[in-house]
Amino acid sequence: MFTGIILGKGRIAEKRPAGGGMLFAIVSDFEFTEPAEGESIAVNGVCLTAKTIAGRHFTVDVSPETLTRTNLGGLACGALVNLERALRLADRLGGHLVSGHVDATVRVLERRPVGDYVLFTFALPAGLGRYVIEKGSIAIDGISLTVNRCDAVSFSVSIIPHTLVVTTLGNRQAGDLVNIEVDLIGKYVEKLLSVPLPGDADGSRITPAFLAEHGFLK
Repeated sequence: MFTGIILGKGRIAEKRPAGGGMLFAIVSDFEFTEPAEGESIAVNGVCLTAKTIAGRHFTVDVSPETLTRTNLGGLACGALVNLERALRLADRLGGHLVSGHVDATVRVLERRPVGDYVLFTFALPAGLGRYVIEKGSIAIDGISLTVNRCDAVSFSVSIIPHTLVVTTLGNRQAGDLVNIEVDLIGKYVEKLLSVPLPGDADGSRITPAFLAEHGFLK
C-alpha cells in the first residue's frame, strides 16, 4: 500500500527480456535506507517487487500483464519514473490510499500554464468515470492528486511548482501516456452496495433504511 507522495525520481538504466517479461534496472535520485530485497516499490504508480536493492540501485521483474496494462512497457532506457516505497503504519498519510494496481492508461489532452502552476487535462475512460469526482483523489503515475474538474470524457488537475520539480509531471506534454488509479474506497463501496444482504431471499441490498436501522444513519 502507498500514499501517492513521491519519494523521488528514478532513471531506467537497463531494460531486458527475462522469463517472458522484462527486467528493469533503475537508479534512484535518493539513497534507500534499510533496503530489503522483496520489498514493494511503486514505479510510476505500479506496485513492483525489488529483486535486488542496494544504495541507489534496484531491479524489478515486470510481467507481460503489467507491460501491457501500464505505461512501463513503452518506456526506454534513460526514461524517468516516479518512485515511492511502501507505506508503514507509523507513517503520515499525506496523500490517499493507493494500492499500486493501475486501472488504466490515459493520454494527456492538454498542458496549460496558469501562473506558476500547470493545469493538466487527461482523457477519462468511460468505465472509470463514476469513480472520479470533483475534489476527489486520483493517482497519476503514482502521484496523489486532487481532481479540479471532471466530465464524462475528461478530468483536470492543477499541479503546484513543487510537484512539477520532484515528479515526472514536469516533463509531461500533450499526447503522453500516464497510468491512473482511481480511489479504491469508491470501488469497495460500490461493490458492497451491489451485494445482496445475507439471508435475504429477495436479494435486498443495503438501503438508507437498513443503515438507519443499524445505527449508521440518524
